[in-house]
Amino acid sequence: MEDDLCEALSRACEGCHQQKCCCFEARPPLSQERIDILMKNGVPGEAIEFKGYRRLRLKPDGYCLLFGDGKCSIHSIKPETCVAGPFTFDIKERMLQIFLKREGICPMVGFLKANPKAYQALFETSVAMIMHLVESIPAAEMAEILKIDEPETDLVAEIAISS
Repeated sequence: MEDDLCEALSRACEGCHQQKCCCFEARPPLSQERIDILMKNGVPGEAIEFKGYRRLRLKPDGYCLLFGDGKCSIHSIKPETCVAGPFTFDIKERMLQIFLKREGICPMVGFLKANPKAYQALFETSVAMIMHLVESIPAAEMAEILKIDEPETDLVAEIAISS
């Protein structure tokens, strides 16, 4: 994504005034590659837990352990699903389904809908990140991830998954 577009998306995200933003009760799945990147950049191993799948821990207040002062402390290296932001996924019958959260859940959606170029750029980035994650996560962990309900989303794409 272009730098100016990344900056605009970051501003839209930082402008979120919801009491419980997307970092609340966030349990982004982590591939081994992402864990290696996080640890190489100073994230301690204790920040990662395994409860059905490898993920970031939560603080006692329910926010991601790496969320502080109203923003992500690892923004440039955050997990794939965090990069995807308002885009989320499911897998049904060898189809990767891409969903967009509703604006009531994520105010960035309004920004994206008003800016087709931004929508397309984030959509393409999100699909690439999600595909990479899907290919990197062990099948048993992915099965646990797919049990997570994502309410208030709308299907926006279906992509065939090869083997």
